[in-house]
Amino acid sequence: MVPSDGPAIVLTTLNAKYIHASLGLRYLLANMGALKRQTVLREFTIARKVPEVAAELLATLGEPLPGVVQIIGFGVYIWNVTQTTEVVRLLKNQRPEVKVVLGGPEVSHELGEQEIVRLADHVITGWGDVSFPKLCRALLHGSQPLMKIIAGEEPPLDQLVLPYAEYTDADLAHRLLYVEASRGCPFKCEFCLSSLDKTSRAFDLDAFLDEMQGLYRRGARNFKFVDRTFNLKVDSSVRILQFFLDRLPAPDALGNEIFVHFEVVPDHLPDRLKVLIAKFPPGVLQLEVGVQSFSIAVQQRVSRKQDNAKTEANLRWLVAQSNAHLHADLIFGLPGETLESFATGFDRLHGLGPHEIQLGILKRLRGTPIVRHSTPYGMVYDPDPPYTVRQTGAVDAATLQRFARFSRYWDMIANSGRFTRTLLVLLAGPSPFYFFLDFADWQWLKSGTTSGLTPEALVDAMFDYLCTQRGLPALTVQQALLADYVASGARASPQALKGLLPEREAPQLLGAKTLADRQVRHLAVRQTAD
Repeated sequence: MVPSDGPAIVLTTLNAKYIHASLGLRYLLANMGALKRQTVLREFTIARKVPEVAAELLATLGEPLPGVVQIIGFGVYIWNVTQTTEVVRLLKNQRPEVKVVLGGPEVSHELGEQEIVRLADHVITGWGDVSFPKLCRALLHGSQPLMKIIAGEEPPLDQLVLPYAEYTDADLAHRLLYVEASRGCPFKCEFCLSSLDKTSRAFDLDAFLDEMQGLYRRGARNFKFVDRTFNLKVDSSVRILQFFLDRLPAPDALGNEIFVHFEVVPDHLPDRLKVLIAKFPPGVLQLEVGVQSFSIAVQQRVSRKQDNAKTEANLRWLVAQSNAHLHADLIFGLPGETLESFATGFDRLHGLGPHEIQLGILKRLRGTPIVRHSTPYGMVYDPDPPYTVRQTGAVDAATLQRFARFSRYWDMIANSGRFTRTLLVLLAGPSPFYFFLDFADWQWLKSGTTSGLTPEALVDAMFDYLCTQRGLPALTVQQALLADYVASGARASPQALKGLLPEREAPQLLGAKTLADRQVRHLAVRQTAD
């Protein structure tokens, strides 16, 4: 018996932002079998108030009927576990008979110490594609009670119903579409949950590309691949790249631009891939290149296999010979990594010229082997999500805080693409890392904040710093800032540029921003330089 005013099962999660659409929930929905007609999907963001989320979930279920089981399944991740715990607590207080089922990486390991696990009725660890529908069938139609902790089954990928039809037209129009041609990773980097995978497994490529064609036919143009190692199997990578090349609009066509994001292994770029990558025009292809550390000792310590020379050569080629937008990742706080060794790696990476250097601080993800280094390398982590390292034997707490501020300012100034010319002035010298660190320290003392800084505030800050701290001529600094500010399209009036800004048209009402705003800014600057 099913309630007449609501579904029996609600799948839900709290995404970091609206633009993120949960691929995991859509896998569950697609594989519900006969229960699919009794299942709905509801997504929220972590910005929503907990009482609002709980109220909407209960309203979706509708009023309970005697003897009828109602189920809410939560996707739990490092970024939403705090809020999700409070949602579950409120739900169980208001409607204790509702069955709460948890799944996701945050509740797949170290369960004994988690409050959200205590509050829930059932937890599925690992893969839930098959195990969640099976649990729901047992709850709705089977005998009671069931085990609280259920080890998820890892089914053959060809037995799964692919989830892409579950993306709605609104998803296609307004959100990132996450897709995956493979699962798992053969590498064993100890800071990553993928280190627990036995290997990488690929979906049937013909079936996957048929699904991509279905999304494309429906109007999808933004595809973010979540594969950990997109370029691991070159034959598959070539076919996928060719799929998107074949669907690029004509050079003079308006609209229908494609945007594709891949995460690639930095030291594996065979010529067959280079040939295809070189064919993509600007603004289409984005590559996330996980360098993480150039220190050989650190790489070996965390079981990371990376050929630094090949990594460097491949990045040089991508910058010089392709139009791909490059995000290169580094992690600070790895065991044994000092500020000095990180600075050396940063400067090496910066010299290769990626469009963005994305800076992260090590997090102790539940279940990862990085924990084995805690005692010998003095690793101290925040006990609360996202479990960020607070100090190590090589880096004290104050230095980690300095780096966190460095990272925030770097994202606003360098990665934003708004200050490319001024950045050349700011970083000119033997060590771009230490030059920017000096600015970050100065800016923190001056402003006391790493948030809420407008482009205009940053213009004035850099002018002040470069003139007073570096002793550069005001005219030189103003010329760089003026060129950057005008190119960015900003229309206010920073104090440092008073009387220098040309007359500009009034701001126009813009439609939805594209996902490639940063790429456009970086591209415009490079074209001007060329």
